[in-house]
Amino acid sequence: MTSFSRHAKGKAHCAICDAVCCRLVVVLEPEDDIPAHLTAQLPQGHRVMAHADDGWCVAMDRSRMNCGIYENRPAVCRRFVMGGPYCKAIRAEYVKQRTDHIEITLK
Repeated sequence: MTSFSRHAKGKAHCAICDAVCCRLVVVLEPEDDIPAHLTAQLPQGHRVMAHADDGWCVAMDRSRMNCGIYENRPAVCRRFVMGGPYCKAIRAEYVKQRTDHIEITLK
């Protein structure tokens, strides 16, 4: 069992998670006060948090693996419950995607 599959099955804790929630599309609400350089516009017109080339939200502090705008994060991020049903579901799907391949070990 890999470390990320153990973490996905255990209790959620941001310090040992692959920040899967920070890879989700976060649609901003009109009252969200997020600087324009951290956002993107979808073709349908929705304003969302932008993602970097690595797939994570641009507001995520990669050195600390936490939100760099935590105090001013979007409303949808504030409602996300760490360890809640949605968190568990997206972590399980992430693990499934990461393990749906053949591992090759060189000796």
